[in-house]
Amino acid sequence: MKKHPLIWFYGLAFAISWLGWLPIVAGSRGISPFDSPFFQFLLILPAIGPAVAAIIVTRASEGQAGVSRLLKPLWQWRVGALWLSIAIGAPALLLVAGKIATQALGLAAPSAPQGDNVIAMVSSAFIMALLANPWEEVGWRGFALPRFQKRANALKSTLAVGGLWALWHLPLFFWLDNPMSGYPFLAWFAGVVAVSCVYTWLYNSTQGSLLVVALFHVLGNTVGVLITGVSVTGLTAVYCSVAVLLVAVFGADHLARRERVRAG
Repeated sequence: MKKHPLIWFYGLAFAISWLGWLPIVAGSRGISPFDSPFFQFLLILPAIGPAVAAIIVTRASEGQAGVSRLLKPLWQWRVGALWLSIAIGAPALLLVAGKIATQALGLAAPSAPQGDNVIAMVSSAFIMALLANPWEEVGWRGFALPRFQKRANALKSTLAVGGLWALWHLPLFFWLDNPMSGYPFLAWFAGVVAVSCVYTWLYNSTQGSLLVVALFHVLGNTVGVLITGVSVTGLTAVYCSVAVLLVAVFGADHLARRERVRAG
């Protein structure tokens, strides 16, 4: 694991997470015995998979001190009010821009979630995101990104992390009745890679604060329940525009005014 930490990390992250998703995919297609509600408990594995993989590899290569260093940025809140404000406010702004792009381009948007109790839907989305997304960020941005940035510039590292992050979600496209099963995969994939530039910008600008990127991730998934009428293609167009702007303003080397964060 010391020699090839990224290979080990991604192998474990995919294996642990897909072990939770694939039985649910099989069950959604009527394959017995996976159609039993009993298998729903396996969904905890994708929620924690990236973090567990990162902790295992870090523990094996750097010991317990390395694990402490890995998790410490989750509570790194002294980053300035500006960055906390961006992490909290940007998800809604991007979704509103995506809705405007959807309408301007005449794109078909997915139907709004059914249900009259908006507060319950938002609360449920927030709780699920809060239980899962910070642990994703321990893996994607806390472990993988600084290791990629040690050997390549921020843009190339972002493309690698973003592409693998998108592929990690692949089973969800085969899970019948899951909203993502109806998404256009290539447009969605491009959007995930593009929005990864925003994550890298936040991460490098705050000297590696996982709290900031986790806030951005959690609130992005939560606000999506409130702001409906946004097509995947429209949102991807917004993400790509923002990514191009960030690269143009901050440069491919660091995607931030600060030096990019590298693994020690």
